[in-house]
Amino acid sequence: MSAGDGVEPLPHSPAVVRSLIGPDASAIMLSAYRWMTLGRALDARLQGLQRQGRVGFYGAATGHEAVNVAAGLASGPEDWIVPGLREQLTALVRGHPLPTYAQHLFATDRDPSRGRQLPCHPSARDVHYVSMSSVIGTQIGHAVGIAAGLRARKDPGVALVFFGDGATSANDFHAGLNFAAVYRLPVVFGCVNNQWAISVPVERQTRSATLASKGAAYGIPGERVDGTDFFLAYRELRRAIARARSGEGPTLIEFLVYRMTPHSSSDDPTRYQPSDWAARAAAHDPVLRLEEWLRRNGHLSTELQAQIRSEAERQVREAVAEAEAAPPPTRASLTEDVFVDAPPFVRDPRAE
Repeated sequence: MSAGDGVEPLPHSPAVVRSLIGPDASAIMLSAYRWMTLGRALDARLQGLQRQGRVGFYGAATGHEAVNVAAGLASGPEDWIVPGLREQLTALVRGHPLPTYAQHLFATDRDPSRGRQLPCHPSARDVHYVSMSSVIGTQIGHAVGIAAGLRARKDPGVALVFFGDGATSANDFHAGLNFAAVYRLPVVFGCVNNQWAISVPVERQTRSATLASKGAAYGIPGERVDGTDFFLAYRELRRAIARARSGEGPTLIEFLVYRMTPHSSSDDPTRYQPSDWAARAAAHDPVLRLEEWLRRNGHLSTELQAQIRSEAERQVREAVAEAEAAPPPTRASLTEDVFVDAPPFVRDPRAE
């Protein structure tokens, strides 16, 4: 991958970026680029493996990297991430080991879920990352419940929940935002609008001018942000988290992004997307936009760029090799990690 004339440049001056990110801007932006590059390498590798039949399912996050990495860097260890479908990179940024995530993708005996979850649906208790549900929008209520629990325990954490544009048509969206607003709960609602609810375009979802404007109905702030601009995504998430942590209640952020791959490995977008969609999405590639900004402003040399890409590919290659070599879950594990005290109908057949 390389930035070119077809990529929409990030418009910020170095001074503006420092105001958006803060005094540690240089370290944060390079860290973001490393993580975004890793996410892109992971998607490329796993999509290829799925087509070879070596992975059963894969939902790429290509085009979502700026939001995912910003969430990981802007949140604290006390916060909780409740994902939609494409936030796995957030768990990695927060400290979940890539080799462990790879074990999950291959459903091995070393997978924390022991192969019980669909690939790309990891759970990572170590970094407060809740396993996603494939049911649209249900995670919104889960995040509101977590936020209520944090409030009841006087815990300083904030719940960050992510969902797509299609989830704003689900009942859980309306119930979740209303409940969180009434009780001023510490939750950030992140609507990652990639403009397609599988095959349904966003204009078929709503007559509202923006999805962010829906926050007004519940009395909470709604902000629309360019989700392909890491700097803006980071700034808005940091603001919303600080607002929730200080007791001011929830915020709805609509991140406008471009889905750059099929919805999942089971989808064929050529059947419903316009012929120029790929070119429009490529012009807003979040990885290349950040890469180009770093190069133009003296933060990314050719040598460092090559080193970062090489390291990302190495990490992915080694994690995949380790996972493919791991054994599958044992038959006995089918009933493990289900009951605290196994009842007789589980215990007796297992003994046999």
